[in-house]
Amino acid sequence: MDFFSTEDGAKLAYSDEGEGLPLLCLPGLTRTMGDFDYLRPHLPPLRLIRMDYRGRGASDWTGAASYTVPQEAKDALALMDHLGVERFACLGTSRGGMIGMVLAAMAKPRLLGLCLNDIGPVIDRKGLERIFDYVGRNPFVKTHAALAARLPGAMPGFANVPESRWLEEARLHYHEGPEGLRITYDPALRESFLTAFQGADVDLWPLFDACAGVPLALIRGANSDLLSMVTVAEMQRRRPDMIFGQVPDRAHIPFLDEPEALAVIAAFLAAVR
Repeated sequence: MDFFSTEDGAKLAYSDEGEGLPLLCLPGLTRTMGDFDYLRPHLPPLRLIRMDYRGRGASDWTGAASYTVPQEAKDALALMDHLGVERFACLGTSRGGMIGMVLAAMAKPRLLGLCLNDIGPVIDRKGLERIFDYVGRNPFVKTHAALAARLPGAMPGFANVPESRWLEEARLHYHEGPEGLRITYDPALRESFLTAFQGADVDLWPLFDACAGVPLALIRGANSDLLSMVTVAEMQRRRPDMIFGQVPDRAHIPFLDEPEALAVIAAFLAAVR
């Protein structure tokens, strides 16, 4: 893990490993670069670049007002500038996919392609409300093992997930200490997230349309409550060439090491090389 400083002085954590095609992997809302630990062993030789957004993981906490998709997109570009990477492919999980679409609008000449993991320009309210329930809050259970035992019941739409994977998830996304489990991000993210989804809905289709001419792929959990098949159908109508695959027994979000997810990612990487 390394660090770089942004224009406003925030110190952000990142990982840069391998050589070849630069693939920027952007994690979910409350996640860290560990979101891609499961995928990493399955990737072909390439330059894998990951980051912790501000307020997450090992990066500085900079306050609720700075935890926005546009700011995180600027930070991603700042990381690419820091590394001297002019053009790159992007794989975005949930929030990371929204950032990827903003990158298509902000800096399209730099984007070799975009792969979206269970996210689109319409976010279903049911999925949002589920996130509202937990974002910024510590679990009441005290250990990773106790949380892992509860996760299958707390994650509707997931099936045939090994017990070992739930324990990996608990360890990835929560610190265990004397006071119990603690989230790996600034609790102020809750304020920022709730504020972003108050008021009138924002039309995000222009961000999706900004991806025109750029190789595009989409992975969907077959049981997702955040990305509906109605939205997927419209995405396919607008982009008939979009690579698409569904992962059975997964809701929001697929782990990315499922065969169906790996097939989409392989086709995507072939398209951008």
